[in-house]
Amino acid sequence: MDAEGIEHRRSDDGERVGWIRPADDGFVAIDLLGRPRTGIVDWMLAEETLDELGIGYLAAPHEMRLDDGSWVRVRIAEVSPAGIRVKKDDGGDMTAPQVFYAVGFPASDDTLRPLTSRG
Repeated sequence: MDAEGIEHRRSDDGERVGWIRPADDGFVAIDLLGRPRTGIVDWMLAEETLDELGIGYLAAPHEMRLDDGSWVRVRIAEVSPAGIRVKKDDGGDMTAPQVFYAVGFPASDDTLRPLTSRG
């Protein structure tokens, strides 16, 4: 993130799991996609939220909105405050061409969302 967020890493393995951003009289937990995961809470709850969230959600299938408004199933390939890169989900087909898309940071639900039963 930038100066407005404090990087948070899990204490057991040092893995970055998000950021904690000061807000009013408390803090907001921000995930690795740059999305708020809490409202304004105390520091401990922000840390606990990020620790419990972990990074597993990054491995789950997502869908991304294309310029024409349609949605395509993707997998998250890279995440950083510089941007998010996703790969078209090819179902594990080793012969399929790899198609990557760039997603801005932070990701919004209008452009990138967890795959639901719709997909």
